[in-house]
Amino acid sequence: MSRVVLVHGIAQQYKGSQTLLADWYPALADGLALATGVQLPYEDVSMAFYGDVFRPAGHRGLGVPELDASDVMDGLERDLLLQWWAEAAEADPAVPGPEAPARLRTPYLVQRALDALSHSAFFAGLSERLLIWSARQVRTYFTDAEVRAVIQQRLERCVTADTELIVAHSLGSVVAYETLCAHPDWRDMSLVTLGSPLAVRNLVFERLLPPPVDGRGSWPSPVKRWLNVADRGDVVPLVKQLAPRFGERIRDVSIHNGAKAHDVRPYLTARETGLGIAEGLGLT
Repeated sequence: MSRVVLVHGIAQQYKGSQTLLADWYPALADGLALATGVQLPYEDVSMAFYGDVFRPAGHRGLGVPELDASDVMDGLERDLLLQWWAEAAEADPAVPGPEAPARLRTPYLVQRALDALSHSAFFAGLSERLLIWSARQVRTYFTDAEVRAVIQQRLERCVTADTELIVAHSLGSVVAYETLCAHPDWRDMSLVTLGSPLAVRNLVFERLLPPPVDGRGSWPSPVKRWLNVADRGDVVPLVKQLAPRFGERIRDVSIHNGAKAHDVRPYLTARETGLGIAEGLGLT
């Protein structure tokens, strides 16, 4: 029964709970040791894995389905790619920004966004189809009620009477937030969110369950302490601070992750994250 439950983000469909846990645990242990010198046993940590929900059914070819700009759907999928593009252009002078986007047809505009993102430092090495597939996973979570429910059930099964802390990355922070809100009966616990898009207006914030009221998101009843960590250059959390939308009880912390700003590992190895985990476990 784990004291810490981890929740991953998008594009993990070909991994598994143990694969991801083996990847995350050393970084988490390093951040905790850097902050406090304390070691957390491996058996005290578990991964709420849901990546397989997005694994494509059998199709021709291997890996991610063949996708191009013409496959990008209007609405959330398109808007998310355009927002990533605008943010990447602002953070990286080498990335050309959007120009008069409202005047351009969707396929051409999206193709420009994909070209720019695939050559940016942030998304370097990601193919166009993987970028589209990542945006599609976000859209699917918010528009497919069955997928949303199955993903939240994966986290529900990992949380027990021994759970003291949830650490959630990227889309996983949305999963953790909504699941915690749905379980006011759970014991008090702490929450650490890393690279979270929860406060992104129009794309994420207004789509949350329960819905925000008067521009404010609900506070998850079981959460007694909430640390939100964001890299200033991370493109995914377009809004870096959560406190203005979810309450001043949130402690927003800014860090620097280097070139891989959204990678969970530098988030976890940061002293600030390690200290937040230690506080959540009562180790300080």
